[in-house]
Amino acid sequence: MLMLTTTSERHITVAQDLIAQARAWLAEDPDAETRDELGRIVDAGDTAELGARFAGTLQFGTAGLRGELGAGPMRMNRVTVIRAAAGLAAYLKARGHAGGLVVIGYDARHKSADFARDTAAVMTGAGLRAALLPRPLPTPVLAFAIRHLGAVAGVEVTASHNPPRDNGYKVYLGDGAQIVPPADAGIAAEIEAVGSILDLPRPESGWETLGDEVLESYLERTDAVLSPHSPRTARVVHTALHGVGTDVVLAAWERAGFPAPVLVGEQAEPDPDFPTVAFPNPEEPGAMDLAFAKAREAGPDIVIANDPDADRCAVAVPDDTADGGWRMLRGDEVGVLLGAHLVRKGVPADASGGGSGSGSAEEANRTFATSIVSSSLLGRIAEAAGLGYEETLTGFKWISRAEGLRYGYEEALGYCVDPDGVRDKDGITAALLVAELASELKAEGRTLTDLLDDLAVAHGLHATDQLSVRVEDLGVIAEAMRRLRDKPPAALAGLRVASAEDLSEGSGALPPTDGLRYRLEGEYDARVIVRPSGTEPKLKCYLEVVVPVAGPSGLPAAQARAAEVLAAVKRDLAEAAGI
Repeated sequence: MLMLTTTSERHITVAQDLIAQARAWLAEDPDAETRDELGRIVDAGDTAELGARFAGTLQFGTAGLRGELGAGPMRMNRVTVIRAAAGLAAYLKARGHAGGLVVIGYDARHKSADFARDTAAVMTGAGLRAALLPRPLPTPVLAFAIRHLGAVAGVEVTASHNPPRDNGYKVYLGDGAQIVPPADAGIAAEIEAVGSILDLPRPESGWETLGDEVLESYLERTDAVLSPHSPRTARVVHTALHGVGTDVVLAAWERAGFPAPVLVGEQAEPDPDFPTVAFPNPEEPGAMDLAFAKAREAGPDIVIANDPDADRCAVAVPDDTADGGWRMLRGDEVGVLLGAHLVRKGVPADASGGGSGSGSAEEANRTFATSIVSSSLLGRIAEAAGLGYEETLTGFKWISRAEGLRYGYEEALGYCVDPDGVRDKDGITAALLVAELASELKAEGRTLTDLLDDLAVAHGLHATDQLSVRVEDLGVIAEAMRRLRDKPPAALAGLRVASAEDLSEGSGALPPTDGLRYRLEGEYDARVIVRPSGTEPKLKCYLEVVVPVAGPSGLPAAQARAAEVLAAVKRDLAEAAGI
């Protein structure tokens, strides 16, 4: 006789399966806190919560791992990290690096130190050598340490500027750059092959805890990014946004001979709860309020903010037209200012000719690079200076690999100004160069804003904006991308869509990525990139319009027109995407 399974019976079966998975997890979990957390969920019979935590596993990719802290395979916890470390160790050994050194750094978030120690234990148990940085330090120090110490890989435990409930696991290989395909897939496959973590050797000692020698070597390089006799007069208000940047910034400033920064005291010390901000990201509304209040009190030349792991750098300038008298510069504005500053400094001074690609001595370290979502103005600056220029996919894992890289940036406040030392974004050295530029301009009776105006007059006003939508349901992002692929817009803001590229199919020299690129033509040239964020539940749309400027007196009209066009593009794009 055919037996029909009722809905109630199916629910019982699912619940039983979830509870069995949870109990298996509890048997492995070495963390009393997450064991207690999961035990309470099981005792409460909360199958919805169990379903969310056991719906799959956090996926390891080019950004490593990042997610919410908690028990279960869909959360960041010690089990997840131990498995990731074991997979990375297996990957390294399979490629001939048995006995090689793995350097491990960490920020001050909840569980970061635990995750770092677990990684050291797994590496040691797998026959690799492990070295822990001595305390929570900026991510650029870890990126520097990899090549400085001749390591075969590095791990940074950080969630960067994500919300307080998150943590992450960023992996670098021996070249000092973040992983890219196919390394991510290879490591992910090794993680998938890890059995019970109870079978993994995890000694309680055997790794090295480094002293301050690596930090001192890093600080020596930070001073070297400045010109030997440049002025050092800029007065700065600095905030670390409750992250790990304060001490290293103070040390770098002292070595360089700048006036000591005025600190935003409420945010100067590491605090994993980030009590004064909703999101510890300088770009988020309200994150800079305390810094601006301190600036109104102290009257500095500029405000500088680092994100919690200090690999990003934000800059604000005095502006009488802005609420509160201070304006945040966009990442693109800081990016082109630093590019222009390096050209002003004559970098590289000992090379001739332009371009990149031949690998000749004349062309070494002569390339400026940025990502496809960043302003194209850097390309104009490079061309005018006879330098090479390259556009890459989003992220420093790609920018750092530009051939002959001298300088790279992307609009999300990331700047690589010393690629031979740190092959990644570095908020400390970027901050130093901004302060040097502000000092030089100050000596001329000018400001950062004046230099931006000069660049607009010389190359056209490259105005950028972003439409960013944070979602709870990732299906919203998938649906928006589907709509745009199925029915791409024919025009935005009255500008014709001259080309619509699906970047998932690859585009010229670019590897495939989930994104769309529109080039607009008409009264002005414009560009739109639409892509899901790789690290946050966001759909991001990057907009740029280029408006010619008829001399300095034409700037206000150009700025007003650019703002109108960007607002119209944003409106029309949101309608086309259904967001």
